Amino acid sequence: MAERIYDVVGIGNAIVDIIARCDETFLSNHDLAKGFMRLIPASEAGRLYEAMGPAVERSGGSAANTIAGLASLGATCGFIGKVAADQFGGIFRHDIRSLGVTYDTPPSHEGSPTARCLIFVTPDGERTMNTFLGASVDFAVPDINEKLIAAAKIVYLEGYLFDREDAKAAFKEAARLARQSGAKVALTLSDAFCVDRHRADFRVLIREGADIVFANEKEITALYEVNSFAEAADAALQDCEVAVLTRSEEGSVIVAAGETILIEPEPVREVVDVTGAGDLYAAGFLYGLTQGAPLAICGRLGSLAAAEVIGHIGARPEISLRQLVRERGLLYA
Repeated sequence: MAERIYDVVGIGNAIVDIIARCDETFLSNHDLAKGFMRLIPASEAGRLYEAMGPAVERSGGSAANTIAGLASLGATCGFIGKVAADQFGGIFRHDIRSLGVTYDTPPSHEGSPTARCLIFVTPDGERTMNTFLGASVDFAVPDINEKLIAAAKIVYLEGYLFDREDAKAAFKEAARLARQSGAKVALTLSDAFCVDRHRADFRVLIREGADIVFANEKEITALYEVNSFAEAADAALQDCEVAVLTRSEEGSVIVAAGETILIEPEPVREVVDVTGAGDLYAAGFLYGLTQGAPLAICGRLGSLAAAEVIGHIGARPEISLRQLVRERGLLYA
């Protein structure tokens, strides 16, 4: 069995977030619906990029945000995701490595350019997101880094990446390799629309390859096609070891064999931007799990990390989560 060098290795969409402030007039002039996210082609991504003002450019994507949160907590992490050999691919690689994350996925020299999400923030804090998925969705089995997975305690899979058959095959292979090496597999369902598109495949992956499932209330009830949260939680426990279920302002519920743990939400002075809340909750929870913390503490760590990120604009922590955890006395690792 390989040495566990990494606490968590994430697999997901490799997207460059490009964040710029703008006024309402800019949105109107470019026919952008305020507060919404939409998928756009490469041509529109190029046009909007040329039109936007000064911007912050950094690595993004759901699983990458979780890995960034874990790195802020002091975890050792790796990431697997596909970029192209272009300007934005270089930005993604440099930024995620600057966090101390191992990232060695070879860039693609043909096909689509690197994925990017152009995010326009109006003075009221609303985020209007325009996403070009590009090379990220071309992820396939050959992109899996077997050595990285073999050296992980937990392999974390992003549901957003599950759209294409090649990516589904890659997820199954990653889960197989993780089990072969003795690593745990965690899966986030990502979005209720993802669940509706891939319900049957998700359920097979959970039954056969996932130990830990992250979902919000809409996602888990959509997965099991039931009306009540309690029914969905019970169904999830039949398929996996641990279900981590978030319920926004009602906190979260952790369901494991023989116990149901209710986690109160962490107080937030002001909710500024909920983008990344689920990603950072997963970061806190997984950090606790890799440090041997009880599930209740894992949930509190998740709630704390989520609360930090919704208190400001952006899906990455603005302060050291490790320092925040120390101040709260939640972990001493």
